[in-house]
Amino acid sequence: MKKIALNGAGLLVALFAAFPVYWMVATSLKPNREIFSATPRPVPAAPTLEHYREILTGNLIPGVTFVDFFLNSVLVAVATVLLSGFVALLAATAVARFRFRLRTTFLILLLVVQMIPLEALVIPLFLMIQRLGLYNQLPSLILTYLGFSLPFAVWMLRGFVAAVPKELEEAAAIDGASRAQTFRKVLFPLVAPGLVATSIFSFITAWNELIFALTFINDQDRYTLPVAMTFFFGRDDTAWGSVMAASTLFTLPVIVFFLLVQRRMVSGLVAGAVKG
Repeated sequence: MKKIALNGAGLLVALFAAFPVYWMVATSLKPNREIFSATPRPVPAAPTLEHYREILTGNLIPGVTFVDFFLNSVLVAVATVLLSGFVALLAATAVARFRFRLRTTFLILLLVVQMIPLEALVIPLFLMIQRLGLYNQLPSLILTYLGFSLPFAVWMLRGFVAAVPKELEEAAAIDGASRAQTFRKVLFPLVAPGLVATSIFSFITAWNELIFALTFINDQDRYTLPVAMTFFFGRDDTAWGSVMAASTLFTLPVIVFFLLVQRRMVSGLVAGAVKG
C-alpha cells in the first residue's frame, strides 16, 4: 500500500507538472473560435496549424520574422554554453588541483554572487556595457549570461575535478604526456558528464532571460525570442493562438537539448555529488 501511495502521489505530481505543457500545445492547435469558446475543450475538435503558419511565415515586425529571433537566441545560447564550459573547466581545475592564496575566499565569493538579485545588477551592467561599446550588440548578452552561469558551473565542476584521482594524471605524466595532453586525454573525458550537467543550466539561463535582452538591445531585429514573445500581447487584445504556438516552438530546443544529454546529465549529477 505504501508503494501504491507513493506511485500515485508521483503520478499526480507528474500530471500537475505536465498539464500546462499539454494545454499550451493543445491550444496552439485550436482555431480561434475554439480558443475563445465559452466551453473550452481539453482536446482540439478541429486541429489546425494555422497559428504556426502565421508566426513562421509572417513578420512580427516589418522585415523581421520569428526565425530571425530564433537564430539570435540560438547564437547567444550556444556561445554562452561553449564559453562557460571552457572557462569553468579551467577555473575548476585550478581550484581543485592547486593551492594558492585566497583560494577559500574565491570559493566563498562564488556562492555570494549567486545570492545577488539579478534586478540589482541591471543598471551597473548597463553602464559597463555602454563603456565597453557593446550596447545593442549580441556579445553584450553573451558576456552577461556568461557572468551569471560561471559561478554555478565552476562550483559544480570543482567537485568533478576533485573526484578524479591525481594518480591518473601522474601516471600519464610518467608515460610522457604533457600537461595539455593530460588535461585533454585524461581529465576532460572523466569530467565530461559534469560539463553536460552545467551546460543545461547555462543553456536555460541564456535561452529564457528577458530583462537584460530587453535592456541591452535596442534594434528590434537583434531581439532574442523572450523579447519577441512580448509582441503577441497587445494593449486591447492578445493573440493567444500565436502565443501558444510560439511558446511551443520556444520550448522545443530546450526539450531536444535535454533529451540529447539526459543520460550524461544523470550520471554527471551523481558522479559530482561526492569526492573519491
